[in-house]
Amino acid sequence: MGPQVVGAGLGRTGTHSLKLALEQLLGGTCYHMFEVFMHPDDIPVWQRAVDGEMPDWAAFLADYTAAIDWPAAAFWRELADAFPDAAVLLSVRDVDSWWTSACNTIFEISQAELPPDPVGASQLRMAQAMLRTRFTPDFADEAKAKAAYLAHTDEVRATIAADRLLEWRPGDGWDSICAALELPVPNAPFPHVNTTAEFRAMTGLDAPA
Repeated sequence: MGPQVVGAGLGRTGTHSLKLALEQLLGGTCYHMFEVFMHPDDIPVWQRAVDGEMPDWAAFLADYTAAIDWPAAAFWRELADAFPDAAVLLSVRDVDSWWTSACNTIFEISQAELPPDPVGASQLRMAQAMLRTRFTPDFADEAKAKAAYLAHTDEVRATIAADRLLEWRPGDGWDSICAALELPVPNAPFPHVNTTAEFRAMTGLDAPA
């Protein structure tokens, strides 16, 4: 079937919470960076895409009901074209709070030395190449990363038709998503996971040297 929702929002805009929410709403698995961790065979697929060789998106994502977060969000244009009936979900947040969160999580870990584990090393190499080629070569620079973030969101808004685009901010909850997907609002709190502290604990960024 393939994704009913294509995520154009960058990492650290509530994408892990959205993954859980979309899985609850759509009854299937939402592709997210965590899927790459669990499926090492996907790493070379994304690496080739970063290098310019696109996969058969329909086949690659056939088992998923949505695709959000990096690396999928780096290919939002290609995925929007591959799945023309899917809603395009642009998750956003204030650029200053986004930078603070991204700098203390994904950008910090993306500057780490390659781990000795070959799978982990290939995962990190792919993520580094994706950020440099599909976001900005200077993702560790605050001003340039913020400029790239704002340019990205402006491009998505300018490209995707208004009747297809769903813009969502952390804190918006279920209502706008359910309205766009024509689904009932669940009688449960909207998920809220993967805070900066949780990310740093999970990835060992705060572990003693």
